[in-house]
Amino acid sequence: MKNATKIGLLAIMVLLIGASLTQAQSKTEKYQESWESLSKVNATPDWFLDAKLGIYAHWGPVSEALDGSDPKKFYRGWHGMIMYQDGKKVPTKNNQPSNNFLHHKEKYGDPGKHGYVEVIENFKPTKFDAKVWADLFKKSGAKFAGPVAMHHDNFAMWDAKSTRWNSKNYGGIDPSADLKKEIEANGLKFMASFHHAFTWKYWGPAHAYGGVKKKDYDLYTNPHGLDDDVPDERFLKEWWAKLKEYIDVYQPDMLWFDWWLENLPEADRQKFLAYYYNKGLEWDKEVCVAYKETTFPIETAIKDYERGRPNQPKNPAWLTDTSPGAWFFRTGAKFKKPNDLIDILVDIVAKNGLMLLNVPPNPDGSIPSEMVHLLEEMGAWLEVNGDAIYATRPWTVFGEGPTRLPEGGHKIEKIKIEYTNKDIRYTKKSEKEFYAIVMGKPEGDIIMKTLSTDIGVLNSKILNVSLLGSDEKIEWTRDSRGLVVKAPKSLPSDYAHSFKILMEGYSENDIGGNVAAHED
Repeated sequence: MKNATKIGLLAIMVLLIGASLTQAQSKTEKYQESWESLSKVNATPDWFLDAKLGIYAHWGPVSEALDGSDPKKFYRGWHGMIMYQDGKKVPTKNNQPSNNFLHHKEKYGDPGKHGYVEVIENFKPTKFDAKVWADLFKKSGAKFAGPVAMHHDNFAMWDAKSTRWNSKNYGGIDPSADLKKEIEANGLKFMASFHHAFTWKYWGPAHAYGGVKKKDYDLYTNPHGLDDDVPDERFLKEWWAKLKEYIDVYQPDMLWFDWWLENLPEADRQKFLAYYYNKGLEWDKEVCVAYKETTFPIETAIKDYERGRPNQPKNPAWLTDTSPGAWFFRTGAKFKKPNDLIDILVDIVAKNGLMLLNVPPNPDGSIPSEMVHLLEEMGAWLEVNGDAIYATRPWTVFGEGPTRLPEGGHKIEKIKIEYTNKDIRYTKKSEKEFYAIVMGKPEGDIIMKTLSTDIGVLNSKILNVSLLGSDEKIEWTRDSRGLVVKAPKSLPSDYAHSFKILMEGYSENDIGGNVAAHED
């Protein structure tokens, strides 16, 4: 009888354990490998919507390759691809060798004998300091940050077991592990970017030029033609192995993807999203994914505009990846001014977007002094004006003024835009609090035409107007011209200026109206 009781209890325990395991499994395997299932994800978690600014760093062997290049000449950041364009074996538009080819030949020798492997072998990250990086990212005002984990060259910026071509074997460092530790210690979310879908096309010129050794196909991919747009099974298997390893080991809060991923099979893209989102459930944190082109449906991930943005607000929230100069290190590099980047950030945020800003470190891993200055200036501005940026949402109207993008989309930053003190962008903190950011130094009265009593955009009484970073009492009036603000006597910043507007709030009866309140 006792044995029967024990057997019965054991059976119950097995059932309970099985049920518990089933529940745990269902919790961490919520998303299936289908667009229908994946569309149920919260693609833009609150932490992402609140962050507004992130930083990543294009750094690796390519940085070393372009060291010593002529600052008067143009070089492509895709050095591993363009270094084989001799104008003969690998065609160019003008049938002349590319600048990358000429530079590589002068620095290393003929690419057929001194290929990209030699560039990797010369990667010397002697001054990389993850704490210095992370502290600077924190100081810049960024809320998430991380490395370019793998660019088109198929080189892993982590201690990879999925490929021998990694920064631990060639450089002796694991930037991903070191940065994750220091970035999270600073209270930032950890992200990483992957660009290795394009690797298949990237190494086509190397095979066309010749000299690639069979033992190095794990870097260069299997031989294929310049016009071959269909990766083989080996490529797809290795693409996934690297990505999966990174997810499992580093547990990033965000993954960002460059273009050409849309050319990989749909099943591979669905497998990744389902795996990563389910991992987020397992880790008990909300993760997110950014993409370009048509890689994922808009309901399943975050749309990214490279060096661009829309010319009007977009929903759901989106992202701009941009750089203050070249993506990778250049000799004699030129950078945007802090005012330019701050104005771009303000315009992005007003349109429901976020900025992912690139930092191009020196070949040795130190950060250029010009870049340090730029990030410190952005951080100082956000220290004063952050309330108008962080955790805001689009207001009823994104902005006003004469300076607009003629169109939206990728690469529109090539159109030179200079905002003035007549250009104003709006952001919202709550139903009773919003901000008007004047994108130039005020001279005389500031007239916010959108807030005119004649237009009806704002149907609430304004209670107070103040300037962030200033104790000065702001003089203002509101009439048919708009909200008219007298220019402050002193300004807390050399860049854009944020006016905080408090309202009484607007209320409305339920549909149908409060009949009793209107009875005779």
